[in-house]
Amino acid sequence: MEDRSENLHSFYASLVCAAAKVSDSRIEQAFRAVKREPFVGPGPWLITLGAHDYVKTPNDDPAFIYQNALVALDSAQHLNIGMPSAHAYWLGACDLKEGETVVQVGVGTGYYTAILAQLVGPRGQVHAYEIDESLADRARENLKSLPQANVQARSGISPDLPKADLIYVCAGAAQPAKVWLDALRPGGRLLFPLAPAGVHGGMLLVKQSDRQAIWPAKFFGRAQFIGCVGLQDEDAGHRLTEAFLRGWDRVRSLRRDNAVDDSCWFAGDGWWLSTAEAGTAGED
Repeated sequence: MEDRSENLHSFYASLVCAAAKVSDSRIEQAFRAVKREPFVGPGPWLITLGAHDYVKTPNDDPAFIYQNALVALDSAQHLNIGMPSAHAYWLGACDLKEGETVVQVGVGTGYYTAILAQLVGPRGQVHAYEIDESLADRARENLKSLPQANVQARSGISPDLPKADLIYVCAGAAQPAKVWLDALRPGGRLLFPLAPAGVHGGMLLVKQSDRQAIWPAKFFGRAQFIGCVGLQDEDAGHRLTEAFLRGWDRVRSLRRDNAVDDSCWFAGDGWWLSTAEAGTAGED
């Protein structure tokens, strides 16, 4: 039985990282080390690839959950443990180091919190925020063996976020929260879905810069998430839907001002995304 379990974990981790085209052995090891069973709850389970309806597994054989697929936490709300290969790809882009501090927003039952905790190691920290108290309680129980991870049952856009090397957001937003940008340490990274509720947006990686108004930014694929409470905007959602029909992969910087120029791909309130590299447009 132990050999079967180890084979499942090893195959799953290799499959996920191959699908994500990630060569970082630390990410593969993290996916191998974290068991999915506590986070998905008792089977049978509802599973989907995202492009079709849920399929119910015949029984509670754990082999069904060690696939590159989404597993439902609440199928009525389309709340899932997200696609493993997508998260592996995004984690590879974040270049997370041992000993770093992470703020995670939108924890669910804590599966990717555990992956993050594995990556930062015992000298790092993961501050995990989940606004749904029942999910936060489940995450807290699931993560009790990882002292570097702490779960708080409150909003991830609170004004007192700890300083972080990485802010990893798993809830869709119409804009980057100012508190996220302000909480980044020098050289810190923010990864969040620029995707309000109901919008198929994109996962945006923003890197802190000592130039406060112009930061490097790039999309790492398309993404759709449950909406982040407090960061929804119906008008922005409509405009983002239209914007993603054109050149989203050309975005190269986030501008924290209103000095919009011809390189603008999308403009929000006091911020905009530019197709120009940081430092090459919008300068005096």
